[in-house]
Amino acid sequence: MTGHILEALSTREMARGPFENPDSAAQAENWQHWHLDRDSNEVAWLIFDKKDAGANVISAGVLEELDRIVSELESKPPKGLVLRSTKPTGFCLGADISEFTELKSESEVVEKLSRAHEVVDRFEALSFPTIAVIHGSCLGGGLELALACDYRFAIPGAKLGFPEVQLGLHPGLGGTARFTRLVDPIEAMTMMLTGKTVPHFKARKLGLVDQVLEERHVEAAIAAAIAGDIEQSSKSMRGRVLTTKPARQLEARQMRSQAAKKAPPENYPAPEALIELWEQYGGDSGPSMRKEEIASFARLMMTDTSRNLVKVFFLREKMKGLTRTGAEPVRYVHVVGAGEMGADIAGWCAFQGLNVTLFDMEAEKLADAVGKLSALCEKKHRSDSQRRDILDRLTPDFSNRGVEQADLVIEAVPEKVDLKQKVYEEVEPRLKQGAILATNTSSIPLETLGEKLKDPKRLVGLHFFNPVALMPLVEVVNHDKAAKKVVDRALAFVGQIDRLPAPVETAPGFLVNRALTPYLVEAMVMLDEGVAAESIDRVAEAFGMPMGPIELADQVGLDICLSVAEMLRDRLDTKLPPAPDWLKQKVEDGKVGKKSGEGLYQWKKGQADKQDKTKPAPDDTLDRLLLPMLNACFACLREGVIEDESLVDGAMIFGTGFAPFRGGPMNYAHERGMDDIRESLEALANAHGDRFRPDEGLRNLGAAHE
Repeated sequence: MTGHILEALSTREMARGPFENPDSAAQAENWQHWHLDRDSNEVAWLIFDKKDAGANVISAGVLEELDRIVSELESKPPKGLVLRSTKPTGFCLGADISEFTELKSESEVVEKLSRAHEVVDRFEALSFPTIAVIHGSCLGGGLELALACDYRFAIPGAKLGFPEVQLGLHPGLGGTARFTRLVDPIEAMTMMLTGKTVPHFKARKLGLVDQVLEERHVEAAIAAAIAGDIEQSSKSMRGRVLTTKPARQLEARQMRSQAAKKAPPENYPAPEALIELWEQYGGDSGPSMRKEEIASFARLMMTDTSRNLVKVFFLREKMKGLTRTGAEPVRYVHVVGAGEMGADIAGWCAFQGLNVTLFDMEAEKLADAVGKLSALCEKKHRSDSQRRDILDRLTPDFSNRGVEQADLVIEAVPEKVDLKQKVYEEVEPRLKQGAILATNTSSIPLETLGEKLKDPKRLVGLHFFNPVALMPLVEVVNHDKAAKKVVDRALAFVGQIDRLPAPVETAPGFLVNRALTPYLVEAMVMLDEGVAAESIDRVAEAFGMPMGPIELADQVGLDICLSVAEMLRDRLDTKLPPAPDWLKQKVEDGKVGKKSGEGLYQWKKGQADKQDKTKPAPDDTLDRLLLPMLNACFACLREGVIEDESLVDGAMIFGTGFAPFRGGPMNYAHERGMDDIRESLEALANAHGDRFRPDEGLRNLGAAHE
């Protein structure tokens, strides 16, 4: 309740000029997405308020109206203009991505974008001072519009950035030229190449905004800007030096090297296109860079990479939508078990604003959990006061008393049925009415875990992925006896903590571990055949995986990989090969990967120690790794473990890092062709064994798409 009151107060305090009282403001304008009026000082206030939308985005309709508004302002100039939004979400989230899918050719993109540039260029050329007042999120096309203003004022809490690279693109509304001219071009390029946002104080330091001020000072600052009493940001010395092409070429080489490590240009062409654009045209003061930006953007938009990354954007939105169940929010979480996962889950919940108690009988583990949360606050650039508030929300609980107060109890003890059931035996009688009992099991079917519960309706699976603060996916596991309202509340909780849900039915390994295990096991088989670990990993990384299966197994832990593989082999009608004896011995010897310092690789300072030169892997390596994963996805769809193909793609991208530019395993399978997948699996089965036989689900999917 308090949060809603504060939000209402902050909205009321927002400086709106002549729109201070929305009910009495002039409503004679002919715009759907804008409000325009003048205050008593003849300062025009242009309010961006996209119709029927919770957040502002730049669409064709928005720009068409802006064009007419600019004409009106040109015909009767005010003393100055204030541009701002009154949406609670912020200034603007960027372009309307849904319109991207309507554009079918480069020429069509060039035509649309050229028209958009004309509008923004006219807005920039207005003969009076223009001031953008920015609160909340100011991203992509929204930031490009703000860059066309003479001044930018940020309200504390504002976040600014260019996330276009995440869609396989770079800024396309003049941002590449305006941003690199306004601030240190190396800083500007770094922001655009990484897609990272910066908070208000960093934006001020960069010169991206001219002032950071509280709402109560906005109107005074506007008056000062119009009077010419506020100094505008100016380019740094390094920026002036980099107007020469030889200097840019030198910097561009460094940029290419850094960008290629994270985003190989053959898979992600946008960073290279942006670097090329700045290298060639970044020193020009005229419109040449903006013109070339349009052509470059159009080429990128037609690439498979961009098309697939746009699909991934909509997958994310679809999964976010699953959390909007209308269920009562969770306010108090109690976590049982302060091991690696339990500590991280508790810390993340506290970080996201929930009150959390964490139970463990080992004081050292509880202390480590608090330390990890403190480190997370530092990594996420939280202020000292914010850090104190976050740490205050996490309470170490030696006596397990948090059970009685919690809306949600999450069990995160080791993967042993008897141990988990013992926890439930102690916890269940003490749960308050309406509380949920969740398990973080990664593979144990919930019907097994719930056998001894008096009320299994309140049990649900919440399978987080490691590391919790980095991996956005949570598998929300349903079972036959679970109450719908319990599952709905669990889905809503996942949204509360800024994670993405994959709703799955209880089954051995659920979806992600079921699909990932054959991939990892086949890598072990290839190691057993004498193929070098580095060679196997290089094949997977060339395909687009964030790391190869050998390194991933070490990251996950060989003990966990072995346990899940053996469970799947026991519980499923599968032909998974047995684990090699040497792998079992490694686990027995405690050489389980990164966490022990040695596994399939030696680990030094958190990095796998790899040889640069090894014999290339066999030609069929990629298919041997990848197709068993796809086969397991087909099986999960056939068995109803997960509802549809798009959720499979989302779960595997956000839960395993499956090459995002390929749009997910199911998207990849369709683009490659189901017949080719089936024939390749049959060929592998004939060469290497029945574990490669195509699942019946593949035949069903192929027939459904014919």
